[in-house]
Amino acid sequence: MRLNVTVNGRKLHADDVWEGESLLYVLRERLGLPGSKNACEQGECGSCTVYLDGVSVCACLVAAGQAEGREVRTVEGLADGEKLDEVQQAFVEAGAVQCGFCTPGLLVAAHDLIERTARPSDAEIREALAGNLCRCTGYEKIMDAVRLAASRKAEARAEVPR
Repeated sequence: MRLNVTVNGRKLHADDVWEGESLLYVLRERLGLPGSKNACEQGECGSCTVYLDGVSVCACLVAAGQAEGREVRTVEGLADGEKLDEVQQAFVEAGAVQCGFCTPGLLVAAHDLIERTARPSDAEIREALAGNLCRCTGYEKIMDAVRLAASRKAEARAEVPR
């Protein structure tokens, strides 16, 4: 089948897609977007988290056919050109990136949380990131990064006249 999907604001298509192959495979191998990582292929680790029509999902669990005509936003789509999103910048500044394998999924999950909750508590951050496994850290720098990003985003929202 031909898969027509909008990814990071661009209308794209992939040919010869088997409806049952994962959205993750399509993104990485057919569309050349390697940001989302393939780790467990069972939706357990969160490294492949993307937005599908604005809802965060594990791309390894979404069949390609389910994405037909829909909008996907990957970790690559968080940035505005060369300008990193607040979450991405905070991860860099807080030293929350180690091997980087879990980072794309953590970034999308943290971004999703901050979009929904302006100033999340530590318990809300832990809950939001519970589906994202990291083998390199004790999560403290990741928590610091999410707190920093949330604070900056809340301040930026407060500065915007309504």
